[in-house]
Amino acid sequence: MPASTRVIIVNYNAGAGLLRCVGAVLAEREPLHVVVADNDSSDGSCQVLRSRFPRNERLSVLENPQNLGFGRAVNACAADAGEEWLLILNPDCELHPGALARLRGALEKEHGAALAGPRIVDHGGVVQRATVRRFPDPWRALTTGTGLSRLGRWLPAFRGVEPDASTLPSDIVEAQAVSGACMMVRTRAFREIGGFDTGFEMHFEDLDLMYRLAEKGWKCLYVPGASALHEQGTSSRSRRWWVHRQKHRGMQRFFNKHYRSGMNLPCRWALGCAIWLHYVLTLPRVWLKR
Repeated sequence: MPASTRVIIVNYNAGAGLLRCVGAVLAEREPLHVVVADNDSSDGSCQVLRSRFPRNERLSVLENPQNLGFGRAVNACAADAGEEWLLILNPDCELHPGALARLRGALEKEHGAALAGPRIVDHGGVVQRATVRRFPDPWRALTTGTGLSRLGRWLPAFRGVEPDASTLPSDIVEAQAVSGACMMVRTRAFREIGGFDTGFEMHFEDLDLMYRLAEKGWKCLYVPGASALHEQGTSSRSRRWWVHRQKHRGMQRFFNKHYRSGMNLPCRWALGCAIWLHYVLTLPRVWLKR
């Protein structure tokens, strides 16, 4: 049976997490093909992967001679995809049994939806905050960054980017955005918008993708019946400072791209200052996580 889903995993020094990620996908009884794009890792994870799954026809490993970045690597893997679906999966994410079929089933039933994400949990089974998200317009970003979003439980105007995970529905619902750690996309919709914007080096490229799909009239679904374990930051632990900077650069690029035209010059300056003030104020937290 020809594969209907291409699973794309971009690896950068994910270590043993990559083995668990790929192993969980290959355990799925679905017609699929896994493509691991290695961004010039130095930890030998791809060599270990090949030895763990030798001559597996459902697995391809592409070793890039340099780090292409996440979006560019995914775009390259998707360029020749003949499959109807793309599952874009972080190497620190493990699908729970049946997750892939449930995501695909939800999209097959909702023809107007282009993207679906599962319930994302940690090792304790706790739903992670970014499982469902709202688009971070300037006001939501401000309330989230300052902590004012805590008032959102009582004052809707102060609701931030991430809803309270404990209030998420148990049925399939439409969402503005879901976690970028695991998301299934219609291949034709992905191509319709040109894939990922490679101007985002790391972070916010997923939100940008979902935003552009929404602009084209496509829906995004949250599918709680599908779930995945996410061990955050496996690939970024060795370069925390760089990742922290890229998060804020991505945030600024996202706002400039999607909201700049609706803001006057003083507002743009204030927003830019707020982003980089947040960067400075959160540096101690990055240092403590070393």
